[in-house]
Amino acid sequence: MKVSVIGGGTMGNGIAQVFAQHGHEVNLIDVKQEYLDRALGTIEKNLGRMVKKEKISQDDADATLKRLQPVIGLENAADSDLVIEAVFENYEVKKEIFTKLDEVCKPGAILASNTSSISLTRIAACTKRPESVIGMHFMNPVPIMKLVEIICGQATGDETLATVTQIAKDLHKVPVTVQDYPGFISNRVLLPMINEAAYCLMEGVADRDAIDTVMKLGMAHPMGPLTLADFIGLDVCLDIMNVLYEGFGDSKYRPCPLLRRMVDAGHLGRKSGKGFYDYE
Repeated sequence: MKVSVIGGGTMGNGIAQVFAQHGHEVNLIDVKQEYLDRALGTIEKNLGRMVKKEKISQDDADATLKRLQPVIGLENAADSDLVIEAVFENYEVKKEIFTKLDEVCKPGAILASNTSSISLTRIAACTKRPESVIGMHFMNPVPIMKLVEIICGQATGDETLATVTQIAKDLHKVPVTVQDYPGFISNRVLLPMINEAAYCLMEGVADRDAIDTVMKLGMAHPMGPLTLADFIGLDVCLDIMNVLYEGFGDSKYRPCPLLRRMVDAGHLGRKSGKGFYDYE
């Protein structure tokens, strides 16, 4: 199967790596060469770590890299059987991408989105093939995390669902089918917890470390919600809370003012060097 992945960021390069590791020829598509160079550098480091830990051989790593073709421009997805969009969470950007993909991709190609919260039905409506549009929401870090949320839009066809579910299994992932409602399952459950942790901090219920410790030691979470928020990116957390708030119109999804203030200040977590914790 020929695969194209749109976007070489954290999720895109991870998705491309996993497909290439499992024998697929992959076009990794972005808008600038520097983004592609950075993505390939990340993949090489990831594969190097796997070789060092003896999870794969050096020959496997070399073969994986040979299957990856970094290219600029959506027209390079024209001959792909499966195209996965993995750009940042912005509907207008995704609309532009899917409208173009619908024009350039061959009939029968499946168009998937790695969106973590934006409506698949709305994305599919940008195309003339809504039955072939589906969500493949991978978890970060993609090469390690097993789950893939398979999201069905209003018009997603049964054949598309069956094909993508089997593809996920062939990647040694665990697919879970969900319907197209705001936040799907993962973020509808996870983000309100993170948001509530931010409220606890803002209201002085406890300090940052106490909140994370309670959830780690009391609830057996591998990391506390504020640490996780920094890992995800506070801007991404805020975007998803806004999707939930607007999608359901329910005040329980109202983003915490502290979260908004931190994003306004540019304190986005690990990627900016400062969030709930300092990383500089």
